[in-house]
Parts: sequence; structure tokens; C-alpha cells
Amino acid sequence: MTSLVDDFRAAARQAGATADDGDLTAAGEYLLSRWSEPQRHYHTAAHLSAVLDVIDRHADLASHPERVRLAAWMHDAVYDPRALGDANERDSAEFAAGLLTTLGVPDEVAAEVARLVGLTAGHATGEDDPDGELLCDADLAILASDEETYDAYTAAIRREYAHVPDDAFRDGRAQVLKALLELPSIYRLPPLREAWEAKARANLSREMLGPA
Repeated sequence: MTSLVDDFRAAARQAGATADDGDLTAAGEYLLSRWSEPQRHYHTAAHLSAVLDVIDRHADLASHPERVRLAAWMHDAVYDPRALGDANERDSAEFAAGLLTTLGVPDEVAAEVARLVGLTAGHATGEDDPDGELLCDADLAILASDEETYDAYTAAIRREYAHVPDDAFRDGRAQVLKALLELPSIYRLPPLREAWEAKARANLSREMLGPA
């Protein structure tokens, strides 16, 4: 995971952090410890790494890719499957602003990263927001994976919500799937929409139908 911490330190520097390398390294390691908490089965360092990989491959689509990278690090920094509504995203955004400010990132940049984090609650972006679009598209990239990977993802989500009875989980998950399928487009950036949209909709529809 050293390379991930190195990447965090580089993104923070590019975003204007003035903290020394030791503090940046400690912050990256602390974030990784949060991504490794025992209640996580999908929202793990593997998910973080996958989101960062998408951002790196499509950084040219963003206005400030370093801010998108930092938002990826922060977007599930707080993750409690028992939390209600968008509490995790709101708490993660607040956490992001506080940590980045402590590391010497300019206030306006820290606030923008926090705004990006907040977008992952509903994955809804406004017009002319390529940074927000890239973060949201990267966060939802798993939906367009092959069937085996998608099924592993849904199984991991179920483990995170093991405290929820089966009937209640099925109802809640169905609402999530329905909301995604009713979107005009799951992916916002044209190259990613062209590459992923059809596969994501096929996976979501298959899950909605349930086992054959």
C-alpha cells in the first residue's frame, strides 16, 4: 500500500498542501486504516484503488484531477453501514475539509474537495462539473464490470448490510437499482458513458430480476 500513500502525498502537494512529508505520509496511512475497518467488505482499499485507477486513466477529462483524487480518498473515509440517509457522505465531506485544512491545503481547495465528496451521496452533478462527473463515474465504474466481478460486488454489499433482514435488504436494494436504471444516463462523461452504460444497465437489470 506504500504506492497508494505516495499517490496521496503527491495529490495533496499538487492541491497546495504545506505540511511536511512526514505528516502527509501519516495522513495517507491513517486514511488507509479507515478504508481497512472490519465493517467494510466492498468499501475497502481495493475499491479506493479501483476508483483512483479510473481517475488516473481519465485525468484529462477533469479540470483539477488532483482534487478528484483527494475526493476519491475521502469519499468513503467515514463508512458505517448502519448510518441513515446520506450521513456517511456528509460526515466524509466534513472530515475531508478538516483533514485537508490541517495539512495546509488552501481553504477553497479543501472546500471544493468536500463538495466533490458530497456528490457521491446521490451521484448527481450539475452542469459544467467535469471534476464531479469524473468522481461519480469512477465511483460507479463497478456497475459496468463483468458478471463475475459484479456478483462479487453485490455479495460484498450484502455482507456489509448483514444486520438488515433479507426482505428489508431486498426492498432497499431494489429501490437503489430502480433509481439507477431510471437515470437518463448512469455515466456522465461521454467517453465513459459510451464504454460502460450498456453493460451497467445489463448488470443492474439482471440483479433486479434476481436468480433465474
